[in-house]
Order: sequence, then structure tokens, then C-alpha cells
Amino acid sequence: MTVPPHRRESADPARDRTPPPPAASARFPDAPPAVGSRPTAQETTVRLRPVPPGPAAPSPPASAPVPGVPAPVPPASAAPPAALSAERPPARPPWAPPVAGTSATVTPPPVPGAPFRPRGRGRMGAALACGLLGTGLLAAGTTAAITSGGEGGGDAYAEARALWRTTPVDELFPPTVKGRDLGPGGADRTWNRVAVAPDSGCSDAFDPALHKTLATVGCERLLRATYTDATGSHLVTVGLLFTEGDADEMRALRTRVREDGLDVSADRLPRPYAAEGTPAEGFGDGQRAAWALDVLTETPVIVYAVSGWADGRAVEKPVPAPEALQGSTNAAPAQAGLGHDAGRLAGLFAQDLRRTVAPYRETPS
Repeated sequence: MTVPPHRRESADPARDRTPPPPAASARFPDAPPAVGSRPTAQETTVRLRPVPPGPAAPSPPASAPVPGVPAPVPPASAAPPAALSAERPPARPPWAPPVAGTSATVTPPPVPGAPFRPRGRGRMGAALACGLLGTGLLAAGTTAAITSGGEGGGDAYAEARALWRTTPVDELFPPTVKGRDLGPGGADRTWNRVAVAPDSGCSDAFDPALHKTLATVGCERLLRATYTDATGSHLVTVGLLFTEGDADEMRALRTRVREDGLDVSADRLPRPYAAEGTPAEGFGDGQRAAWALDVLTETPVIVYAVSGWADGRAVEKPVPAPEALQGSTNAAPAQAGLGHDAGRLAGLFAQDLRRTVAPYRETPS
């Protein structure tokens, strides 16, 4: 049997003594050092203490093992708590599952330099994309139905063209029309209906030049009514011409009328409706003082209005309503407000038709 070096006999008795075991604190870190003994360096480095924020302190070098004495193994209960450990746990991505023993609602610190990707962002992006796509398809379908006229039961143009048969006369031509701030100088205006013409064709409703211009879109039906202002001194005939044209033909006509100034040409006037036995029975071509013409594109309708004095006086030169409304003329019909009567009434009836057939496009064209 081999005798350990520290058990061999020697000439010196003091060297034959077995060295004492190490201090208790070196074998068991949680055990206090013996009274009167000197603490070792190993105890001061293993003893637990709070670690301040900042980079982890370097680990101290391990003490040399004592010959013949097994290395100290601290019990499981002596393991330092995770919250007080000098070494930080390894960082993990935000989308990784929670660490065992921690709350699932606590997000660990992100990896430095990695992009932040919150949970559920992909779903939110997909939902947003689907919503935008649906909105775009709905808008495209609505625009196509209005601008192209559509086909079948959803044809907005076909429905609008039938309004003259399906709408009561008091809705198309209300007995009283009120216009707030629509008179000269922003005054309020009121017009009362005095006569409604039977529905008819367009053969005698316009000057020959205007009749030729409007013939490009056809004449489905013409409705007319004559109004007087609150004082009874002015007369205004309002006409609704339901055409046979489609959306492209109506847009083409509107462009031509505006570019060529056909709505302000003195040889292209609509004619008034003079009903016998009413204040309008003397309202003829010679009494026309101002007029307005509007070709709609949201619906196959042309709206016009022509005004004059109720006393039957003749007018040498009628005034286009746009000029009277802009204040660019000092003619007597404009100063008397006849331009406002024709222009404002035509605008109100056109706006009402737009609201009826296309409520989402109320802005006058």
C-alpha cells in the first residue's frame, strides 16, 4: 500500500503531523468562520452580496486545491438567487417564449441592434391591407357605376332617366323654393310656383341654335314649371330635360358647352313657359332677361332657367346668369336681380337632382 506523502515518517516529528482541515467557511460558504480564525480569500469572493447595475465584475481566480482534501461543493440551498447573480441571464429575442419561472406578460430586454417586432404586428398589417383593398374595390365599383352608366338593374343613369315618371310633381317642382343668401347682396329669396307644364318633347322649347346643340344627346322628356318671386315682379321658368345620352355623351356635351361658351351665347336661349290665366301668360321670348344652362354628368339631365319681368316689358339684350352673379355686368336685368333668379334657381334644382341620384357627389359640377 502506498503511503500518502503527508503520512510518511520523517526525522522531524513536527512534519509527521497531519495538517488541520481547512476552515469551515472555505468548505461551506454559508457557514460562518471559526471564532478567532482568519478569513480566507476564498470566503470573501464567494459570499453573496447585492451587485450594483453595470458590467459584471470579473470572477476572482480560484484558490489552489489542498492536497488530500476534496473540492468544496456548496449545497443546493446555497445557490445564489437569480436576481442577485453577478452574471446576467443571456438575452433572448422579444418573440421567444417566456423564461421558465417568470411571468408570460413581462417582455425581456431586446437584443442590442435587433429590430423591434411586437407580437401581433403581422396580423395588424394583414387586416389593414385587406381593409384598404376592400375600400378600393368599393370605390372603384361605385365610380364605374356612375361614370359608365353600368348595365342591368344597378344602372344609375337608367334610374335617373325614369325620375320624370316615378317622382311626384311636387318633389320635382316644389310649390315654394327658398334660397337663403341667394339674392343680390346676400339677400334671402323665395320663389312660388304659378304653373306647371305638361310633360312634352323639346321641339319648341329652345332657340334653333340651342336645340341643335342639345340634339346630340336626344330628348327623352321635358318638364317645365314657372315661378314668381315673393314680390310678384319677376318670373322664372325652370326646365328639366331628361336626355337619351349615356355618361360619355353627357360629358362630351358638357365639355363642348363650356369650351365653346354655348351657355352664354345670346343666340342659344331656352324659351319660357307662359301659362294662360296665370301671372306668366305674357312671358314670351321678347321678355327674356337672363338665363342659365347646366349640363349634368352624374345623371342624364340638362337643367336650365330663364327669367324676366312679370309686367311684360321687353328686354333688348338678355344677360347670362354667370355674368350677373360674378358682377361683371351693369345691365338692368343684372342690377334688378333677374340674373340671380335664373342662376340660383337652376343651381338649386341641379343640386337637388345630384342629391337624388348620387348623394355622395353633391358638389356642383
